[in-house]
Amino acid sequence: MILAGGLSTRLYPLTLKLPKPLVPVLDRPVVAHVLDYLRRFDVDDIAINIHYFSDAVRQFVGDGSAWGAQVTYLHETELMGSAGAVKQLAARFTETFAVIGCDDVTTLDLHAALDFHRAHNATATIVLARATDVSQYGVVVTDEDGRIRSFQEKPAPGTELSKLVNTGVYVFEPSVLEHIPANTFYDFGKQVFPHLLRSQERFFGMVQDAYWCDVGTPAEYRRVHRDALEGRVTLAPSEGATVKDGVLIGRGARIDPSAKIVAPSCIGHDVVVGAGALLDRSIVWSGAKIGAGARITDAVIGNGVGIEPGAIVDGGEHAAATLTR
Repeated sequence: MILAGGLSTRLYPLTLKLPKPLVPVLDRPVVAHVLDYLRRFDVDDIAINIHYFSDAVRQFVGDGSAWGAQVTYLHETELMGSAGAVKQLAARFTETFAVIGCDDVTTLDLHAALDFHRAHNATATIVLARATDVSQYGVVVTDEDGRIRSFQEKPAPGTELSKLVNTGVYVFEPSVLEHIPANTFYDFGKQVFPHLLRSQERFFGMVQDAYWCDVGTPAEYRRVHRDALEGRVTLAPSEGATVKDGVLIGRGARIDPSAKIVAPSCIGHDVVVGAGALLDRSIVWSGAKIGAGARITDAVIGNGVGIEPGAIVDGGEHAAATLTR
């Protein structure tokens, strides 16, 4: 199951008019990368919960045939939390199943996670990644055999109990659903996982040294582009795009010969960049128009935004977005 119903408020204002699954990564909706990932591990029966701009998500993904998969939808008129969404599809999960967020861009080995889960006779397994700075993540403390002992949410630097973080990639047995009440807003991290600990269920974390990025914040959204364009992770760009020397140019983009693009930068499809403009380490979404002489630095420019000639946009460390007014 792909969890895709959230509002992605951490990316506001970029996602005020765009659902999280359709946020572009390399000029391609992030959910497409997640579907690519699942298909690499032979997952072909996929459920997606949708809520915010649900029709747009359904229109893009369709029935999953573009990925050689069967995709069905849970349209939540009222969001019921990550675990509550899974609970609504309990009848589907009659054997071991996986859950992943639609904003998880990763190379984690799902087959290895499944093998680990089964070898440990686990009820639930969280795939864990190592992080240098864990202050923005859920920290997980395990025994030497991987059994989970405690959690720590977004600890202040220097107070962390572990460098292992929850990737949001889970492997479950159907019995985990017994720990989720029906018709109730319920969250895996805040409610189900603490309950599994209290119930002394066989609850494990598997550490993998693989690429993982939760693109749900501006800083991480920029990081996944930087990593992809600089070769630290391989992701498929949008159809018709070209990638050269750390710069992606989407199909139909028109860039004046006198404009300068500094890598790593991503220029979406149908973008227009005027004469003498500078785009420096920035991400420009489809249909945006960058006026002549404008200077865009460390920024994310939203769909269809018009930047006036000579304007200066500096996103800074956390790269604010610019929206059409």
